[in-house]
Amino acid sequence: MNEVNYYDVLQVDTGCSDAEIKKAFRKRAKQLHPDVIADQADSYDRMHELLQAYETLSNPERRSVYDKTHSFSSEKYSFHFRDFLKSEVGNPESWSKLVFYDLLNGHIEEAIETYNRSIYDPRFQLSSWLDREDFMDCAFLLAEALEERGDYYRAFTLLLNTVVLEQKQAYFRHFFVEVTERLRRLISIKMPGVVSQDAYLKSLEQLIQLDVNPKDTAFYYKKAAEIYCERGNDSQAFTYVRKAFSLDPKLGGTKKLLDRLEAGLEVVKN
Repeated sequence: MNEVNYYDVLQVDTGCSDAEIKKAFRKRAKQLHPDVIADQADSYDRMHELLQAYETLSNPERRSVYDKTHSFSSEKYSFHFRDFLKSEVGNPESWSKLVFYDLLNGHIEEAIETYNRSIYDPRFQLSSWLDREDFMDCAFLLAEALEERGDYYRAFTLLLNTVVLEQKQAYFRHFFVEVTERLRRLISIKMPGVVSQDAYLKSLEQLIQLDVNPKDTAFYYKKAAEIYCERGNDSQAFTYVRKAFSLDPKLGGTKKLLDRLEAGLEVVKN
């Protein structure tokens, strides 16, 4: 019986980047999921094989040993697609594809530089020049890079766009939780005190509109209520904290804030 080639399992080249491995794994996992393949026994076997391939190739040390053992060359194919894209001066489609290409191939700083330089041109829209799935992958990778560099608001905006698209038609599927967890981390830990209060409140209300899941939405309602309290808009704060409490009565501090606002509004009414 022939030994399985992990690169073939993931359907990637031997010179692929870590980002390409991750993207390929997400794609193959969706294709091999038991909900998709009728033969569940075959699906589980192939998923197990896929996980083994991913765990090996996504770990630099394991991948190096695997490549040496199987005589795989880690040298990338000689292809000058990147040079072609860079030569396309004034072409927003090429700029978009260059950002995505560089993110996939580990040229992170160059990708961010191209993105930062291009966003001031009204013709430049990643979602216009990349197909839907490539845009979602690109937006996730770019958001990850921007977050690491402290550009939290733009990272948030990119991830928000992927959520909107995912809700219309599933692509990330089982990996969507990674997107929502990153959004929650940005909004609860990274953005407060860094972005303006107006931008922060706007971001919270955008997440409330998306209503990804009840517990997260309750948390966003409560955070927004706290801002309205601080601004003296107790009526709006009460509306929001009441919604937060209805979605998640166990959310810390919600009942206390609700009671305080309710008592205050009663005093005003009387």
